[in-house]
Amino acid sequence: MSFFKKLKDKFTKDLHPNLEEQKDEQLEKEEVEPDQVEESAGETEEPIGETEVPVAEPEEVESETVKEEPEEAPVEEVEEVEEVEEVEEVEEVEEVEEVEEDDVEEELEDETDPEPAIEEEKEESIADKFKKGLAKTRNSFSSRINDLVARYRTVDEDFFEELEEVLISADVGVNTVMEMIDELQMEVKRRNIKDTRKVREVISEKLVEIYYGDDEAEEIEGLSENPDGLTIYLFVGVNGVGKTTTIGKLAHQLKAEGKNVTLAAGDTFRAGAIDQLEEWGRRVGVNTIKHSEGADPAAVIYDGIQSAKSRNADVLICDTAGRLQNKVNLMNELSKVKRVIEREVPGAPHEVLLTLDATTGQNAMSQAKTFSQSTDVTGIVLTKLDGTAKGGIVLAIRKELDIPVKLVGLGEKVTDLEHFDAHAFVYGLFADMIDNFEEDEEEE
Repeated sequence: MSFFKKLKDKFTKDLHPNLEEQKDEQLEKEEVEPDQVEESAGETEEPIGETEVPVAEPEEVESETVKEEPEEAPVEEVEEVEEVEEVEEVEEVEEVEEVEEDDVEEELEDETDPEPAIEEEKEESIADKFKKGLAKTRNSFSSRINDLVARYRTVDEDFFEELEEVLISADVGVNTVMEMIDELQMEVKRRNIKDTRKVREVISEKLVEIYYGDDEAEEIEGLSENPDGLTIYLFVGVNGVGKTTTIGKLAHQLKAEGKNVTLAAGDTFRAGAIDQLEEWGRRVGVNTIKHSEGADPAAVIYDGIQSAKSRNADVLICDTAGRLQNKVNLMNELSKVKRVIEREVPGAPHEVLLTLDATTGQNAMSQAKTFSQSTDVTGIVLTKLDGTAKGGIVLAIRKELDIPVKLVGLGEKVTDLEHFDAHAFVYGLFADMIDNFEEDEEEE
């Protein structure tokens, strides 16, 4: 089975296992409605017949008046009366139409209630989120790939040179691109691929292989948890990358899963950071531990751990200050916070999540290198992925730093924080090609 075929089966056909059942139930309801309409129509046949009797009376009166009076005068009077009656009837019809339109709108709203529920489920699927969130990258990346395929009839050295430029422009990373091009050339020769259109599928397959490498998907996807007690997640990153917002979204997600969550406002340096996290805690409905501005961050985290233990919390999420990579003292303080966590909860923190802004491109790579030297970063949170056309930074981080991307921000809504899935990521990049690959095969 081709790789595009596998992705299409995974993210389009099996996207909503209960969707077909919901549609069948909806169709059964619609089949009942016509019978009800026929019964109601049968009940109204007799009243309609009765209304026809009084209508004939005015016609008889009019015919009698025409015989008694001269021909010209009655005709004018009758015409005037008919015009007035027509105007009155039109006004009445307009009023009826207005009422009917309102009734129809209400009926439509009632009838379409099941449909929005299905659409809402579709919007929440991981495939749709990645497809929507990677729209800018896909429009840029896919259009250039398609343009390249259209200009080259056969796969040759010139084709691979231009493909290299396309991948680098998507921020996949120079070293990663060079390695990928070598593997692509070998794979094309092995499969004896001559048609450039076939290369698109090989590219998507290699992107997934580059991300996972020799690791299993289960080993690098999802957040680690403490099965024996409190799970602690430590968030680090520079100011302005969306760290505090991501913490709030993750807290919302964990609480929706039934977990008891506590937040620790360890960013005591940035003005307003404590209030911002506290507001997120209020909105999400979780407890927030805080000190005054300028307090010792390690002391805040210590109190957060004690509070989480006393409340039997499942997860403690710790915020930290926006660390500038050229500030050695701030990096040392981050190490101090980590030592406090390790002392109070052996084996913690269970994830050290570095938050990066996807729109900063290679600058995010520089931040990742510096933070990974100061603390053991176990995963990346890549925010604002929907706001960049260079989503290839995901692959560069994974390949060059050997740090998996754990979470990605695909929008501004509280539900737009998603666990990273390399297959869903590639589907988001090649969605248009994947959806139409069967038509391409028929043309061939």
